Amino acid sequence: MNEIELKRRATVHDVARAAGVSLATVDRVLNGRAGVRAATAEKVAAAIAAIGFQRDLSASLLARGRDLRLTFIIPDGSNEFMASLADAVSARADQALAERMHIQTRRVRALDGAALAASLDALNPHDCDCAIIVASQEPAVVAAVDAASRRGVAVMTLVSDLPGTQRRLFIGIDNVAAGRTAASLMGRFLPQGGSVAVIAGSLHLADHIDRLAGFRAALEAEFADIPLLGPIEGHDERSETQAIVGDLLKRHPDLGGIYNLGAGNGGLVAALEASGRGGAIRVIAHELTEPTRRGLRSGAIDVVLDQNPDGEIRAALAAARTLALGDNRTVVADPIEIGIFLRDNLR
Repeated sequence: MNEIELKRRATVHDVARAAGVSLATVDRVLNGRAGVRAATAEKVAAAIAAIGFQRDLSASLLARGRDLRLTFIIPDGSNEFMASLADAVSARADQALAERMHIQTRRVRALDGAALAASLDALNPHDCDCAIIVASQEPAVVAAVDAASRRGVAVMTLVSDLPGTQRRLFIGIDNVAAGRTAASLMGRFLPQGGSVAVIAGSLHLADHIDRLAGFRAALEAEFADIPLLGPIEGHDERSETQAIVGDLLKRHPDLGGIYNLGAGNGGLVAALEASGRGGAIRVIAHELTEPTRRGLRSGAIDVVLDQNPDGEIRAALAAARTLALGDNRTVVADPIEIGIFLRDNLR
């Protein structure tokens, strides 16, 4: 049997042996499920490339007679996490093309429901099989998601969900659990009391609403004596968030903690450092980006809750492949694991 024949006959067992992992781990990687470390996922990907393994899903796409066409719609602007999502899409574009998936990315103005709705409305099912969007809850967006679904464009939500619509699947973390985690940590950080301020990007975003609900519920249940300030919307903007934090520090000398459940962390860190109180106030933020890394290293931020943008994009691509088969199976995506980073385990 020659090398070409070996590659054609490669199975998941061959992949597992080549990568030195279990079949269950290979299955998780192939289907974009949580529970696999980044280094392990890369080992599996390298084994797949080395032995020329072809997944059944790719063969099924080939049998369709045409490739799968995906459109990611991601907010533009200063939100570093959204930029990292777009970068993760770009990084996987070549591999996706080899698997008969053509990807395009559209950036729309952040927190602009009309722009997102217009971008969805412009999608033609002849050119787009599946749209993966970071959604907000404005009525125009809800209507556009349902209209796209009726036209034959499958819609998946990424990071922030739209329950109650015709979207097919949500890819992201359990945001209520993320908020509860933040509250549990914050309460333990403040044994001597002090108020806690909450900064949100926008309360039109389901992920921010869910994080706030989880944070409030856990704080009331476990640490009811901690006063809560806010939420105050910073619209995920650095300058606006910096101004909010600066004002909080001036008006609340008893401020013990800050939970920023959105973006704008560059402004958060700048305000704390300018006040001279960085490290004296307990701070929990989201997403491991350049500003939050800097904040962890300097001590201005205590904990960052991260959702692994590359893992989310990998899960979205796996789910889109399955949706494309059109066999009416129920597609289920496990929640993305929440990473908890301190200065001590910063990678």
